Amino acid sequence: MLGSLKKLFLSVILLTFCFSVHSQVQEFSRKKYNFNSDWKFRTEDLKGAESVDFSTSNWTSVTLPYAFNENEAFKKDITQLTTGIVWYRKKFKLPEGVNDKKVFIEFEGIRQGGTIYVNGQKVGLHENGVMAFGYDITALVKPYPAENTIALRIDNDWKYKEQATETTFQWNNSNFNANYGGIPKNVYLHVTDKLYQTLPLYSNLKTIGTYVYASNINIAQKTALVTAETEVKNEYPIAKTFSYQVQVFDIDGKKVADFSGLNTTLNSGETKIIKASKELDNLHFWSWGYGYLYNVKTILKIDNKEIDAVTTKTGFRKTAFRNGEVVLNDRVLQMKGYAQRTSNEWPAIGMSVPAWLSDFSNHLIVESNGNLVRWMHVTPWKQDVESCDRVGLIQAMPAGDAEKDSKGVQWTQRVNLMRDAIIYNRNNPSILFYESGNEVISEEHMHEMKDLRDTYDPFGGRAIGSREMLDSKIAEYGGEMLYINKSAGKPLWAMEYSRDEGLRKYWDEYSPPFHKEGTGGTNHSNVDGSKIVDASSYNHNQDAHAIEDVARWFDYYRERPGTGKRVNSGGVNIIFSDSNTHFRGAENYRRSGEVDAMRIPKDGYFAHQVMWDGWVDIEKYRTHIIGHWNYTNEVTKTISVVSSGAKVELFVNGKSKGFGKQSSQFLFTFENIHWESGTLKAVSYDANNKVLSEDEKTTSGKPFAIKLTPHTSPEGLLANAADIALVDVEVVDKKGNRCVLDNSLIEFTLNGNATWLGGIAQGPDNYILSEKLPVENGINRVMIRSTLQAGEITLSAKFKGLQSAKVVLTSKSFITKNGLTEQLPSDKMPSYLDRGETPQTPSYTIKRTPVFITNSTASSNANDTYKSYDDNELSEWANDGKISTGKITYTLAEPSVVNETVVKFTGWRTKSYPIRILADGKEVYRGNTEQSLGYITIPLKPVLAKEISIELIGANSEKDGFETIVEVDPNKELDLFKDKDAAKAKGQLRIVEIEFYKKNDE
Repeated sequence: MLGSLKKLFLSVILLTFCFSVHSQVQEFSRKKYNFNSDWKFRTEDLKGAESVDFSTSNWTSVTLPYAFNENEAFKKDITQLTTGIVWYRKKFKLPEGVNDKKVFIEFEGIRQGGTIYVNGQKVGLHENGVMAFGYDITALVKPYPAENTIALRIDNDWKYKEQATETTFQWNNSNFNANYGGIPKNVYLHVTDKLYQTLPLYSNLKTIGTYVYASNINIAQKTALVTAETEVKNEYPIAKTFSYQVQVFDIDGKKVADFSGLNTTLNSGETKIIKASKELDNLHFWSWGYGYLYNVKTILKIDNKEIDAVTTKTGFRKTAFRNGEVVLNDRVLQMKGYAQRTSNEWPAIGMSVPAWLSDFSNHLIVESNGNLVRWMHVTPWKQDVESCDRVGLIQAMPAGDAEKDSKGVQWTQRVNLMRDAIIYNRNNPSILFYESGNEVISEEHMHEMKDLRDTYDPFGGRAIGSREMLDSKIAEYGGEMLYINKSAGKPLWAMEYSRDEGLRKYWDEYSPPFHKEGTGGTNHSNVDGSKIVDASSYNHNQDAHAIEDVARWFDYYRERPGTGKRVNSGGVNIIFSDSNTHFRGAENYRRSGEVDAMRIPKDGYFAHQVMWDGWVDIEKYRTHIIGHWNYTNEVTKTISVVSSGAKVELFVNGKSKGFGKQSSQFLFTFENIHWESGTLKAVSYDANNKVLSEDEKTTSGKPFAIKLTPHTSPEGLLANAADIALVDVEVVDKKGNRCVLDNSLIEFTLNGNATWLGGIAQGPDNYILSEKLPVENGINRVMIRSTLQAGEITLSAKFKGLQSAKVVLTSKSFITKNGLTEQLPSDKMPSYLDRGETPQTPSYTIKRTPVFITNSTASSNANDTYKSYDDNELSEWANDGKISTGKITYTLAEPSVVNETVVKFTGWRTKSYPIRILADGKEVYRGNTEQSLGYITIPLKPVLAKEISIELIGANSEKDGFETIVEVDPNKELDLFKDKDAAKAKGQLRIVEIEFYKKNDE
């Protein structure tokens, strides 16, 4: 009896204790802190610098992101950027009340390899120099009010080797991956409950975080099934049962959905992925130029009390990659954009810019009517990824490589980097392409990369591929560097085209400083380090650079969707902004940008704006006059106009100079136009003489005054020692018109709570950090950086003979406490919705109808004739080298009137084939084929026929029609066929692909 009472008593006590513990579950607010403030660094390999008591009295104080060699950006050749050992340290305190919680540190990236210490203890080693990574530092940090110390020893040596394998990283390359060392990206601190949703940081933590995606998308009905998956880990010593709730908030912060998953029990130490789904309606789909984003909050609750919540900013969109086309939200989109260096750097600051400046730059791409940025060689940092989400700019995201496939440890490094990048960025809707290599990789390697995508991002609607990969059975997209590719299957778009260079400083040969076309090209070096004595053909003034941009785009526009069964899916121009990377001119940086390093547009920028204004076909008509209208009476020159109209008329002071000669679809030239002071005007018309668009240039007066125009973040200039203000400086006449030939050396004076960063121009050290800076063509731009003190900042500018100018800015207080703040770098950045939602109309009309081939015959290599129309640009039909056997005949599916044939001849760049074309034996064409960068279109006399024959009627001629393009060695697989005797052969007929078309009735 006594034993029974004792057992009953113990049971009551136990129940009371359990009830007490259970009833004490309290809500905990998970926090993500901005960890960028209050850092110090020293460029020296100091022993013992990880120690808590190590003195930093003579160290430099900075706010991250901050590369220790940032002020060398554009001052030094990329190969000369300072390398070595640098230490970063910081003191911080955890928030009050944070006891018995999890603490994680997240770095968006360091360069190159770094060892991390907390309170003197080694946390870990991170080495790839590209991706984000994190550590669980719970056991090493001390609760408030104790002070904690974090320290990093970082080595940014170009030849840094992975310690475990003694292997270099393939992408640590001094041609394209600018070496901004130290901590050039953001850092965060996370405080969570012991039952928590993991971080998407696979290396070290081995966790994958949340994954939000849409399926069953109906664009017309604006519905989709939205699923939120999250990986949950229980680090309590006992099992925990919790509920899972998902809330969806629109761009205005309004809750539009609230749904739940099943209750889940996790044992101590267990990790599990849980999910919940709901069909949502009235959705706004993310699109090109329409950065509509939702906040999806995933919540863990115990006893209906929130203990963990993660907010994922994402967008929903529908994609398809088929028929040689990219389809976004059920509308075909031809790729139009830029291959941009991932560093995306600015003078004197490198890549470490505030979030608003990332938006400023990336939104300019969208304003140029670009829809795609292909980051080159390495994964972009998270700030640029999120920026593209906001501005509505599609991204092609690489992992990391150089210019070729790899093997062994270096391939493993690439796989691991791609894995981490997919996990970290899979919720960002702007990423539509995963790039597995900057050149072709093996099918085995492509399969391995695709498996990563299928494992970690199976529902993201993203294609995975690589440069080239034209005949791959696994890659879901591809495309070469310079040449034009077409496909009826996976989309093929040019990874880099129009590689020419030109400084913004040079208008034309008639304007000071009178840059003669081609001068200044003596410093070119190839990616492999080989030297080329003269690269003059790359070195343009603005006129020639813009004209080259038009010519190069036309090749892709001509083969766009709507022009046949096999189409080209567009391409990206290299590069968007001048870059502190591989260069080929008198300057020590790349000048291929359509904007300069300060993001001031060159004429090529406006040329693209004209040519690219539409998803496929032109949807808004534009006209741009290349150059200016400030000359002298002695000048008579050719005026070039870029327009999307059918014809263009030029006027000088109201007098017509006639209609321009059209070439490359968009270029109209007017020869022998004599300058007269006043107004130059171009008017474009359609075929029925309806005015579509116009542009004009006016002669400016004498330089009179300096004009300053500031640009800051939407929330103003923050006093955090990291925020930047841009200030445009112009020289204007009395009417306020820019003096487009002025190159005055402006002297600046900065007073108040800011530091000087300056700008860039041609001169000593490129004027980096100089407080004297010339305008170029009447304009330049400078940067100032805030300090930790809020207050008034005055920038003055003067030049002898000009009215001086002054601009006053006021920086706003930025509150941090004990090294932490809850205001994240991109918190208040708005989305750009400029272009509106995806139109529901078709993006192109059908221009011509393909006439299909049923079979083909030839007297030479008859078994290979199908290769000339097999939709594979790595196969060909060729005769045996005798003129007498140079004939191939195609049988059409039905008798047709064929108006055009589109052909890719082997040796497209060098060979000219004398041919005639017969339709049922009647000659419909005779001539020599032109050299090209891929396909040529041959007009045919319209004759109803069942058979079309191509016949060689003479010897081939051999001359490189593009010998000035040195990026691809003409002797190295020029058309991807290894044939050492091809140039000597005179009787060859070789066809890669041929297509026949009949024009549609107008």
